Amino acid sequence: MMQAQLRCLCLLILHLATGYSHEGKFSGPLQPMTFSVFEGQQGSQVIFQFKASPPAMTFKLTGETDGIFQIQPDGLLYHNGALDRETRAVHKLQVSALNAQGATVQGPVPITIEVKDINDNRPTFLQLKYEGSVRQNSRPGKPFMYVNATDLDDPATPNGQLVYEIVIQLPKINNVMYFQINNKTGGISLTRHGALELDPTKNSNYNLVVSVKDMGGQNENSFSDSTSVDIMVKENIWKAPELLEIVENSTDPHPLKITQVQWNEPGAKYSLVDKEKLPRFPFTIDQEGNIYVTQPLDREEKDSYVFYAVAKDENGELLSIPLQIGVKVKDINDNPPTCPSAVTVFEVQENENIGSNIGTLTAHDRDEENTASTVLAYKIVDQIPAFPKEGLFLVQAYTGVFQLAKQSLKKQDTPQYNLTVQVSDKDFNTLCQVEIHVIDINDQIPIFEKSDYGNLTLAEDTAVGSTILTIQATDADEPLTGSSKILYRITQGDSEGRLGIDTDPQTNAGYVIIKKPLDFETVAVHNLVFQTENPEPLVHGVNYNSSSSATFKLIVTNVNEAPQFTQNIYQAKVREDVAIGTKVGNVTAKDPENLDISYSLKNNKRGWLKIDPVTGEIFTMAPMDREAESVYRVQVVATEVGGSSLSSVATFHLALSDVNDNPPRLATDHPHLFLCHPLQAPGSVIFEATDDDQQFFRGPRFTFSLGSKVLENDWEVKRINGSHAKLSTKHTNFEERVYSVPIHISDGGEPELKGTVSLPVTFCKCVEGSCFRPAGHQSGMPTVGMAVGILLTTFLVIGIILAVVFIRIKKNEGKDNVEIAQGKMGL
Repeated sequence: MMQAQLRCLCLLILHLATGYSHEGKFSGPLQPMTFSVFEGQQGSQVIFQFKASPPAMTFKLTGETDGIFQIQPDGLLYHNGALDRETRAVHKLQVSALNAQGATVQGPVPITIEVKDINDNRPTFLQLKYEGSVRQNSRPGKPFMYVNATDLDDPATPNGQLVYEIVIQLPKINNVMYFQINNKTGGISLTRHGALELDPTKNSNYNLVVSVKDMGGQNENSFSDSTSVDIMVKENIWKAPELLEIVENSTDPHPLKITQVQWNEPGAKYSLVDKEKLPRFPFTIDQEGNIYVTQPLDREEKDSYVFYAVAKDENGELLSIPLQIGVKVKDINDNPPTCPSAVTVFEVQENENIGSNIGTLTAHDRDEENTASTVLAYKIVDQIPAFPKEGLFLVQAYTGVFQLAKQSLKKQDTPQYNLTVQVSDKDFNTLCQVEIHVIDINDQIPIFEKSDYGNLTLAEDTAVGSTILTIQATDADEPLTGSSKILYRITQGDSEGRLGIDTDPQTNAGYVIIKKPLDFETVAVHNLVFQTENPEPLVHGVNYNSSSSATFKLIVTNVNEAPQFTQNIYQAKVREDVAIGTKVGNVTAKDPENLDISYSLKNNKRGWLKIDPVTGEIFTMAPMDREAESVYRVQVVATEVGGSSLSSVATFHLALSDVNDNPPRLATDHPHLFLCHPLQAPGSVIFEATDDDQQFFRGPRFTFSLGSKVLENDWEVKRINGSHAKLSTKHTNFEERVYSVPIHISDGGEPELKGTVSLPVTFCKCVEGSCFRPAGHQSGMPTVGMAVGILLTTFLVIGIILAVVFIRIKKNEGKDNVEIAQGKMGL
């Protein structure tokens, strides 16, 4: 009896220590209950104390006890051995209450014991060794094999959550991993390096050691296992074929198989992608990877094609990089030669030497260049006229170069010959027409009609483009040929190229024009020499002489010109607080007549600047403010001293860099800030600060504080960002009125400027979240009495005006009556 009492006491102490309970209770009446118990716990562990109600005197336990669960007569349920979740995860028990005679008075009541998992099982690979294979250049990240491990622990807990990892790769070339594993699925795939670098000719076998850990791999006490994986690298058969050649205009039945591509494994879905987006794509592929051309090709229409073969899996995902397929269309001789034009014209000078080249006839062939199909042969088959003899010309068979064959030509004999030339390739002949014009030789020089064109005086401001002189030379060679065409040029007196000469192609007249402005100060007198020439070279023994040149004197007169600035816009930059009298810039102008210049300022609206009238130096003469004008623009006037007092204008831009000279202030003059009265809890309002200085790159950097320590028991202010702050109450005991809260604001500049603002905060009754204030007299609005007075005054003025008008009307009527009466008396 004593031992039983000691055991009960020990179990009760253990019960209190272990804390098994149902909804936080350690004892209670007999009713259906569920308990959770960790597996693996040794010794006696109390679960629950059932209480008996008369006539129940004792308890009995039945069900899946497995010899582990027991109950004391007083209802103390416990287990006396370690549970194993992997053997039985749930125990179904029944508890009955018995009376003194052993009869059941309540129950049996179902009691469920759920065995909670602990990490007491290590993961185990299903195989001690795995073998797999992969093709080189396979798509990275796509698994080609899997390893699998199991863990008897609860997969719904971290105990059964497995993580895979590759711990060894042999060989490991350049310390680069070629393989990777999905840590959750165990799928092994290639890395990007592996997809690019695996080569069975270098290393065809790799060995991996793969580990698996439970507890998600995150616990240092997790269990692990490892396995060996042997991987064979196979040659990639997904390769682009060599450049394909297809003979054009094939008469074989189409579609015609031209090549085949094949993915490393069966089941791939093949397609072609047209890189060039052709309107008509003449290729197709079947699901065996066979590529076909669907119609005859024409090399002259398109000589090559580039497209891609694509392999995808059943989900439409690319299996690897698409293959580029190149097709060259092989030429056949299916095009005759073509003439360069309907008629090819050559010119030959009379008295040209035998063997001289006349010209080259270049025919074309649309077939492939540098093949037998485009080797062309030339032959003269007819000459009209055959005078003075046949065979005056010959053509080189494969170059098309025409030459004089038998004698020099005379224009007076025949001015033109018509030749028929046969151009042949190996299968076709074409006839081309050639005209040969016999032209006069350039044996006459051009001669000026006069050797001296006299003098001409022009003002230096004569407009550019003006024609100032017409000159004329003649040439006795055949008109409208290169031998008689005349070109003029100025050989002396115009080193700066201010003049030019245009030639009339019909009359050979030369027009001397002004190309650049004349300048009296540079050259006052131009002694010009004109030279005339032909574009065609003179024949041997004939030379230009003095008859081909003429003289002309151009006198330039002075025109008073305005001074000229060295540049149109001058720029400078200074701080806005620069001292008065500081030099900020300098302008320079020059008068073409070398007169003195006086400088002045124009549009100096703010009076910030002054200029030295002699030197052009610009100084400050008043304080400047960047916030008023960041770039100050004035005009600088340069005026001649004496003469016609001509002037010119340039612009001076003075950029002002900022100085921190404006204290912070509220961004809004009258911020409408309010809190609803009475306060239910401390409240806050948000306000914004600004200043007129240039802001920092990242925005303003204002700091905020209360302007009076007396207010620190009622208010506090906190900075939100560089421009905003929050003013908060520290209690709720405020009156319904406007409070003016002084706030210190610092701008954080250099030098640092501070400002104190008065922030009005209104405590008022609120209606729908808005401040409600009874209507009353507002500043600037008339009172009721004032409004009545204004209205009565207005009526009084209107009455006076109406009275005056009425009296004047009456007077006019009386006057009219008197005039009428006088008129009657006169009658």
